[in-house]
Amino acid sequence: MTTYKVGYLVGSLARESINRKLAKALIRIAPEQLQFSEISFRDLPLYSYDYDADYPPEARAFKDAIKAADAVLFVTPEYNRSIPGGLKNAIDWASRPYGTNAFTHKPSAVIGTSPGAIGTAVAQQSLRSVLSFCNSPQMNAPEAYIRFTPGLITDEGEVTVAATEEFLRTYMAEFHTFIARVLAVLPREALA
Repeated sequence: MTTYKVGYLVGSLARESINRKLAKALIRIAPEQLQFSEISFRDLPLYSYDYDADYPPEARAFKDAIKAADAVLFVTPEYNRSIPGGLKNAIDWASRPYGTNAFTHKPSAVIGTSPGAIGTAVAQQSLRSVLSFCNSPQMNAPEAYIRFTPGLITDEGEVTVAATEEFLRTYMAEFHTFIARVLAVLPREALA
């Protein structure tokens, strides 16, 4: 079976992020054909087109990590009914300058958790809009808006509610299938 490299971005920069816990849980229960590496955007400066002629090293490394991945998983909180500013800034770095968008034809999935009743539904819709513009094929179903409750996911990434664990396992299996389907139509060699 083919193994796929999945880069994942945790939308929150907080050390104790519940979305980081969710990411750890997703990696733990994902199909073994998915190999994960976090693509950090913590050290990126604010994007400006003034950098387009000469990206700083942090931005080049970030963009190269996106390019090297077969797919991207976004695990994001919701800030003020949208995605965190740091995550949007990272996407701007990876998609610019015009004609060098690292997300073009890159399979992606969006998930997130929040203590709120609707999870991260509005942030995910905002992110999906940005990813559509970036020409990233997105897994649109199943949708996953996880309401985080204390103890739902341990620090080690164990999900303590069986129904939630099974849902997340199905979500990751669907993501694996989606990646394979997209890359069968848009093989990496054709994108190089």
